[in-house]
Order: sequence, then C-alpha cells, then structure tokens
Amino acid sequence: MSGKRSIFEEVSGDTRKTAAQPGMIDRGRGGARGAIRAWLMVLFALVVAMIVVGGLTRLTDSGLSITEWRPVTGALPPMSESEWQAEFDKYKQIDQWRLQNQWMELGDFKSIYWWEWGHRQLGRVIGLVWALGYAGFLIARKIPAGWHGRLLLPGALGGIQGAIGWWMVSSGVTQGEEMTSVASYRLATHLGLAFVILGLLAWYMMALGRSERDLMQARRAKETRLFGLATGWMHFAFLQILIGALVAGIDAGRNFVDWPLMAGQFFPPDATELTPLWRNFFESPGLVQFIHRMAGYLLLAYGIMAWLRGRRSAHAQTRFAFNAAFAALLLQVVLGIVTVLNAAPLHIAIVHQLMAVAVFVLILRARFLCAYPIATSVRG
Repeated sequence: MSGKRSIFEEVSGDTRKTAAQPGMIDRGRGGARGAIRAWLMVLFALVVAMIVVGGLTRLTDSGLSITEWRPVTGALPPMSESEWQAEFDKYKQIDQWRLQNQWMELGDFKSIYWWEWGHRQLGRVIGLVWALGYAGFLIARKIPAGWHGRLLLPGALGGIQGAIGWWMVSSGVTQGEEMTSVASYRLATHLGLAFVILGLLAWYMMALGRSERDLMQARRAKETRLFGLATGWMHFAFLQILIGALVAGIDAGRNFVDWPLMAGQFFPPDATELTPLWRNFFESPGLVQFIHRMAGYLLLAYGIMAWLRGRRSAHAQTRFAFNAAFAALLLQVVLGIVTVLNAAPLHIAIVHQLMAVAVFVLILRARFLCAYPIATSVRG
C-alpha cells in the first residue's frame, strides 16, 4: 500500500524543467538585418547622388542633350568623332538648339552631353546594385520574414522612375513647338518619385537598425498625436519640394532676385498673364516663385509648432530628432533666401536642393521615433 503523498509533490516522475528561451520573437525572423541595412545605405547614398546630379543636369540645361531613350545600348557613350557628330546632329534638330543654343560647337555639346549621360548611367548603377543585392539575399535566404515585398518595392519604383525620366525628357525633345526645356510638372513628378524612393530606403534603414523584438516593444509606447503631427510635417515638406521642382523647371528662381518683396511689391507683376489661367501655376515664373515663398513661410510656421510639441516628448531621442529637423529647416529657409538674392547660381542652388534632402530625412526620422520611441531610464 502506497504512502500518503504531499499535495505539493510533482505528479509526473520527470522532474526536469524547461529553461526559458529568450529572443523567440526574433528567431527565424532576423535574417541578415545588418548586411541588408548596409546594402540599403549604399542605395540611399546613390539615390542622394542621383538627386544632386539630376539637379546639376537641370541647372546646366543638359537634360535634352540625349534625344533618344536607349535603356541598354545607351549605356555606352559615343566612342568616335563620327559618333559624337551624329549625336550632335540629332540635338540640332530639336527646339532647344534652334532657339537657345545655336552658338554651340561640338566641344560645347560634349560638356552638356556628359551631364545627361552621367545622370542616366547613375540610374543604371542604382538598378544594378538593387538587383544584385536583392537576388543575393533572396538566394541566400537571408531576407527577414515580412521583408520580401518591402525590399522589392524600391526596385519596382526605380524601374518606373526610369520610364518617368524619359517621359519628362520627351516633353522637351520637340521640333517646332517652341519648347526649350522639359515640362515643369513632369520634372516635379520625377523628383517627387526620387524622394519617395529615398524616404522608403531611409525608413527601412531605421527599422533594420533595431531588432524585431525592440520594435514590437517600442510600438506600445507610440506617441500617436506627435506621430500625426510629424506625418503632416513630412507631407508638407514633400509638397514644398515638388513646388521647388516647378521653380527649377522654369528657372523661376532667377527671375525675381529681391526679398522679401518681388520686383518691389508683395505680389509679383504679370503673375497671371498666361491663358488659360491654370497654366500660370506651372509656367508663370512670378506666380510659381510666389507660391514657393508662401509655402516656405507656412512650412516654417508648421515646423515651429511641430518643434514645440516635439520638445515635450517623454523620450530624449525623439526630442533630439525634432530639434535636428527644425534646425535643418531653419537653415534651409536661409539658404532659400540666399539662393534668390544671388539669382540661383549653380553652387548655391545645388546646396539648397541637397539641404531639402536633409530636411526631409530628418523629419522622417522624427516621425519614426514617434512610432517607435527609444526608451531611456529615469537616470539617463
């Protein structure tokens, strides 16, 4: 007959205990997060370079020097004097040469050709770096769970960007239509998509810089109202970037070079003389620059509000992110004024465009930290 058993005695004969297994959230989901993040950093740097080279191509009026879209064979530049002359002859058939650049000799043509060729070549390099990286991680099965579609998206948008680039150039490769540059709204579309791609890469880099477990825990502390404010700030900055592209597309920054007035008055003269009326919003230098200025003032006012709210965040990293974004915005406003007062010279105008990248990415980082705040101890 068995003896009495304690109510606290284990029923099973197996007294072994299973140890707790930390990190189960990340198990099977980590992939090569660090390597993928490094790859995205390279793509990010290349896209920034693409925006800068694209800006210089526009500022030097080089964008129409290549009159054909040859995605594959166009990778090779002219290799002989006869090939150079053939390209120059094609350029001579369009309105830009007939109305604006008849003074050019072959040597002058080569200088603008290299800008446009370099811009297109850099686009090919970006596509190649993306394709090789994505294929490599896919074959090695190192892509984290849930990231396949996200990493595919920048490549797909890059392909669309190439087509939009030619759609933009084709608007200026005309004969008898009096066009000497690309359509400004197409230029804005082209630049806008570049910033969308840049924003995706930046967001992915920030997310991959932290573990899945960390992101899941941080999401519980999301500052919803501040996140909404940062989202509005990001969209407003993006809109101002598009308006800036319209300014660049028609050289509006070189038409009115006084500030804070425009030609000595608040509203520029002859700003709505084009017909129909809607054309003025894309083609009137006075109205387009006026809109860019007013949007800049409003963006600054919104930025002050966002910064004051961001300073009240419970998280030190988030507060610093809002400080950095606002400081960049202030510098960008000053650069904008300097650009206008100096009639948008190439070196100042390109710094102004590069600063727009910094403002956009820093606002994006503030938004990310609102969604995934980094907790700090009471002591620190």
